[in-house]
Amino acid sequence: MKKLFISIIFAVFGSLFFISWGVDQFIAKHSDENENSDTIIYKNLIEGISAELNSTPEQQLSQHLTQIAKHYSLDLTLESTSAIALPPALFKQLSQQGGLLLASEKQAYLVKQLTTFPQHLVKLHLPTASEKDQKLNVFFTAILYLGVGSIIMLWLLPLAQRLYVLTNAADLIGKGEKNVRIKLSRFSYISLLETRFNQMAYQIEKLMADNKLLARSLSHDIRTPMSCLRFGIDAALDANDIESKNNYLKRMELELSRMEDMTAAFLSYASMERQGVHLIITKIEINQFISNLWQDFTSLALQHNISFEYRELANNEYISGDLYWLNRALQNLITNAIHYANSRVIIRTQISHKNIKIIIEDDGKGIEQEQLTVIFDPFVKLDSNRSREQGHFGLGLAICHKVVDWHHGQISASRSTLLKGAKFILSLPRENQ
Repeated sequence: MKKLFISIIFAVFGSLFFISWGVDQFIAKHSDENENSDTIIYKNLIEGISAELNSTPEQQLSQHLTQIAKHYSLDLTLESTSAIALPPALFKQLSQQGGLLLASEKQAYLVKQLTTFPQHLVKLHLPTASEKDQKLNVFFTAILYLGVGSIIMLWLLPLAQRLYVLTNAADLIGKGEKNVRIKLSRFSYISLLETRFNQMAYQIEKLMADNKLLARSLSHDIRTPMSCLRFGIDAALDANDIESKNNYLKRMELELSRMEDMTAAFLSYASMERQGVHLIITKIEINQFISNLWQDFTSLALQHNISFEYRELANNEYISGDLYWLNRALQNLITNAIHYANSRVIIRTQISHKNIKIIIEDDGKGIEQEQLTVIFDPFVKLDSNRSREQGHFGLGLAICHKVVDWHHGQISASRSTLLKGAKFILSLPRENQ
């Protein structure tokens, strides 16, 4: 919005300045032309009147000036030189050719010192602006406001167009088209708002997709334990001895436990979006963070006869993030690597200009190329041997992807060129030290 406010200020004040400057220049030029022509006439006139009064006896000056004023319809008066207070520099100009042009609050006037009678001044009051000049002033004022209004309208047109695009996109999303996005323009005044709108639209689309997937997966996977429960109830009712009834009840209890675990896992994943807005962001030293994880999983790797290596950075580097969720995401990746590895797992870090990459590689069978596009989708299980009866619901990598997305990072999977197994790269923004 800062860009919008700055553009408003430049549009309004810039238009006022440039149009006012242009109008002032035009008026000044027009006024100078009028002044040059009108003033020359009046200066010649007062020069002629002064010459005539210079040849008039002093006692007849006032009467003769009155006759001239009446004859030529001029506003003429005879003033005493001592009655006018002027700086010495201006006082010397009273006797110059054409007199001295002065102005009061009401009107302008010319004063001319008589050569023969230096104690007297002729004062010629110039006529005020004509009605034509007043209309001209109104005309230029109208030009000023119309110019400012036109510039503001030109400024508002692209803003209105971007707001229309934004409104139309919101309307389409409201009608169910969740993949609608606004094409960003660097000339837009509301680019930040448009970016936030696209982020919101992405979150809505992802949330709706996750909810549909959750509902579909839950409804599909709950049928098997429900059928088992129904079968167990019928079998328990038909059983004749207590021991058989107890066996069926134990199986029903086991199915209920599985349903409870499955429902809890699904609901936990569904509630992650709410938890994503309450992250506790801290500054994390990456070497210490990865070292702690390596130490925590060394015993698990030994249990599976896996060599677990950690290659730390030469210098201390930092990231900003929620320690709990980043720890949980990396725990999922390391657990998977140890489970699928044949004999070796490596975790290492790399530094780029803006990011820190955490790389986890194993020497297992790797991931098929066609599965790389869906591996981070929720409820996707790449290993059919890991069933939901064992507590595996295909949410580990989906949680990793969501956590990395919260931290404005990226996660990707590929085949390791070093160990020939799976390779996961988790890239997070580097913290400026």
